[in-house]
Amino acid sequence: MNKFESYSGCLTWFMALLLSALVAGCGSGGGGGGGGTNPTTTVSGIAASGAPVIGGTVQMVCAGSTPGTAVTTGPDGGFTVTAPLNAPCVIRVSGGTGAIGGPLFSVVASSSQTRANVNQLTHMLAFLLAGGDPDTGLFQSPNSISSKITPTAVATHKATITASVIANLGAAAGIPTSFDFLEGIFTANHTGFDLVLDKIGFTAVGNTVSTMFNGAPLLAVDATTGVASTTSSAVISTTSLAGASTFGAPVTAKAITAYSLAGVTGTINETAKTLAVTMPTGTNVTALVATFTTTGAGAKLGAVAQTSGTTPNDFTNPVAYTVTAADGTTATYTVTVSVALSSAKATTAYSLAGVTGTINETAKTIAVTMPTGTNVTALVATFTTTGAGVKVGAVAQTSGTTPNNFTGPVAYTVAAADNTTATYTVTVTVTAALGPLPVTLGTAGNFVILTKTGITNVHTSAITGNIGASPITAAAMNNVFCPEITGKIFGVDAAYTGNGATTCFAGNPGVPAVVPPDANKTLVDNAVLDMGTAYADAAGRTSPNFTELGAGNISGLTLVPGLYKWGTGVLITGVGVTLSGGPNDVWIFQIAADLTVNNGAIVTLSGGAKPKNIFWQVSGQATLGTTADFKGIILSQTLISLNTGALVNGRLFAQTAVTLQQNAVTQSLP
Repeated sequence: MNKFESYSGCLTWFMALLLSALVAGCGSGGGGGGGGTNPTTTVSGIAASGAPVIGGTVQMVCAGSTPGTAVTTGPDGGFTVTAPLNAPCVIRVSGGTGAIGGPLFSVVASSSQTRANVNQLTHMLAFLLAGGDPDTGLFQSPNSISSKITPTAVATHKATITASVIANLGAAAGIPTSFDFLEGIFTANHTGFDLVLDKIGFTAVGNTVSTMFNGAPLLAVDATTGVASTTSSAVISTTSLAGASTFGAPVTAKAITAYSLAGVTGTINETAKTLAVTMPTGTNVTALVATFTTTGAGAKLGAVAQTSGTTPNDFTNPVAYTVTAADGTTATYTVTVSVALSSAKATTAYSLAGVTGTINETAKTIAVTMPTGTNVTALVATFTTTGAGVKVGAVAQTSGTTPNNFTGPVAYTVAAADNTTATYTVTVTVTAALGPLPVTLGTAGNFVILTKTGITNVHTSAITGNIGASPITAAAMNNVFCPEITGKIFGVDAAYTGNGATTCFAGNPGVPAVVPPDANKTLVDNAVLDMGTAYADAAGRTSPNFTELGAGNISGLTLVPGLYKWGTGVLITGVGVTLSGGPNDVWIFQIAADLTVNNGAIVTLSGGAKPKNIFWQVSGQATLGTTADFKGIILSQTLISLNTGALVNGRLFAQTAVTLQQNAVTQSLP
């Protein structure tokens, strides 16, 4: 049948099944069809290292797959294990009794292989195929199996092992000198091939793997190159084999041969049966997990069985490990853990009132530059040290608590846990602010908006801070609703109604009732008086640093701290203006007429300049255009008018009225 006929037949069949994409199509093929089965690999074998491995966990993983279902070795070490997909595969046997320590590995080279023993020699074979640890190189890396476990590679390494081990020991053990240690049939009864397993061991040092007989290597091979560095050709006699030492721990063995806590190796005194571990400074010893190796069958601490790398214990006091040998005899090891005293004594962080100091660790000095006006006679330091304690003179220092006088250098002595010390000298300087002294606001500083004749508002605005009016009635602020303000509305009477909600109103009589009846009125009255005093202060400053700058048009300029004076109005166009200075520097602008800020104009602050230190003294009215972004405190002799969407970070103090239109006004921090 040609291709077209085949396709046509498929289509006819496909339509006959009502276009069901899930029913098997025409023709025959692999496992993708509806009735196919996924491939698996099943092998049997004996796990032994002289004695059979009884109760060991057996798992197999094939190339590109995941481990199959785990099975357990029987009393004779026998097992049958299955895994998804086809060979090549790797087998791991872990745990159980009779094992010589650590998991043992074996391999399946092809789908025709139905048997795979697990022993020291198959472990060496797997090591050579992996080019190192077969657990990480094969079992945990199934995608690398197909490239490493090939029939050719298996045959090559099997031949090397057979030539140096089986050929030398086989005759003495009564087995053929070509016995197949991977697939051969034997019984784990200490005779024949199992006698060979009794007498040989396996070691791995770096990438060199060796089989040992009577303490000497029969075969040593570099796992990364496959090159043998030792190859024995001496044939072992029956007498020599019988008299050779049995590999692995004798049944009476019960020594702890290695011990560590959190990566710190302990010192074992085998004679005294003691272990000493010195942990780093600061180690919490209440739940440490030990990693250990023993020649015994198990270890307990009290009644709790211990698993290396898993079981936590409290080492506050010495603990006793009981190691039990295979024959039931025991040995007790006492583990004592101490924590080393630290010599660390560095000051790693230091600040005063939120100002971070500069630490010179080499010179052991700390320099802190405080803002203008800082009183340094009782500053409290916040610090971090690696030491055990800190003193100034004889006074112990507590970070964030202990005050000191920094009018002169102060010496901090940091003591380490081992009682060594380091002395840091702290020097504090106070920065002199640029520009004139700031204008004192007095009680007006409690408000973000103050007026004498009221506030009008086109909703919705967002006001952060208190607002107030005096001497006009509180009804002159009715257009500002409580939901628009984060703060209070202060008035001279009880006439404020807003939108019906008055929870934000603090008028006369007092609200809440616990406030004396005239307290709120007094507060706003005094604030308005202080507003006038602040205006007079700003207007009365003499000796300006700049006069008639830009003929009143300061658009596009960058202004440094100082006193500025104009006999005209001042204009800021959409180009904006920049004020550049530090967080304590001051600007005072004396404007003889109006202040006009055009639509979209931005007053930009750089260098850390803050709105609280910028004072706009306006003899006329101040007008902020739509979406203008303004910073500073306006002290106006008349009206302050904000058009739609204008933003203010500062304060609005008007000796007449303030008008708002959907504005955001945020109080500058004092």
